[in-house]
Amino acid sequence: MTLRRLTALLVLAGLTGCAVPEARLRSGLQSAGLPRPLSACMADRMVDRLNIAQLLRLSDLPTVGDARNVAGFLRRVRALGDPEILGVASSSAALCATGLS
Repeated sequence: MTLRRLTALLVLAGLTGCAVPEARLRSGLQSAGLPRPLSACMADRMVDRLNIAQLLRLSDLPTVGDARNVAGFLRRVRALGDPEILGVASSSAALCATGLS
């Protein structure tokens, strides 16, 4: 394998690694009942501020039940017991809902 091909594969793997958690989180937020534009905005902000383990915990939240709105989603996030996740989710929801993001 040439150095050029190996470099291209590493770059592609790096980009895929970033896209998968964001897409999974965005999908999870939508499944929880949050509107598509809000979910996309929140996922974009949250993927840069939380680690992979935290993102995976968040993306799996909707399997517990349907939050239906931001307040319901934040109640479920609070139940995780991780203040960092709650802070990032709350600030992302507020900024994205008001269009300040």
